[in-house]
Amino acid sequence: MKDVLHSYERALGQCVNYNETDVLFSKGVGADRRNAITLALDIREVLSYEKYLGLLTFISRSKRKPFLFIMDRIKKHLAGFMERLVSWARREVLIKVVAQAIPSYAMSIFSFTKDLCNTIQATINRFWWGHKQEDRSKIEGGIGFRDMKSFNKALLAKQLWSLITHPSSLVSQVLGAKYFPNGPILDATLGPR
Repeated sequence: MKDVLHSYERALGQCVNYNETDVLFSKGVGADRRNAITLALDIREVLSYEKYLGLLTFISRSKRKPFLFIMDRIKKHLAGFMERLVSWARREVLIKVVAQAIPSYAMSIFSFTKDLCNTIQATINRFWWGHKQEDRSKIEGGIGFRDMKSFNKALLAKQLWSLITHPSSLVSQVLGAKYFPNGPILDATLGPR
């Protein structure tokens, strides 16, 4: 494994920063093997509940639970403004710049459940309308806030478009070999993963 990493360094002219390098093992790797690899490479093992680039390093089979931390971040950012009287313009900016931006990265990678998107939307709506029930009278037209499920689909479609238009890219080749090895992505069938 060290030889592979050294070959990578020579080929790309980059050095692996072992202080910033972690490894995540699948369940099938025994404890002795894990220890041997981490000692040989002088790197640390990542635990399943840690985060990398703002996302959990391990996503369980649950479609909602791994992303609840996003809801917590949205609520935390908006909570400080809920108690104070904030103008409509400030609410709009907070929603568009903060609340709708927080899940963007995760939504560009994962398909969120309808329930989770609705929960995000409801949190944003509560912040927008505040505590006054009589203000909920806007019937026609939109107020410019994203529909979170549609936004999620659009971000995933953007990733699909990138895979289609750049089939020779490294990410397209890796994903193709793993998820659609028998033809183009549009002809791929849904598998267990």
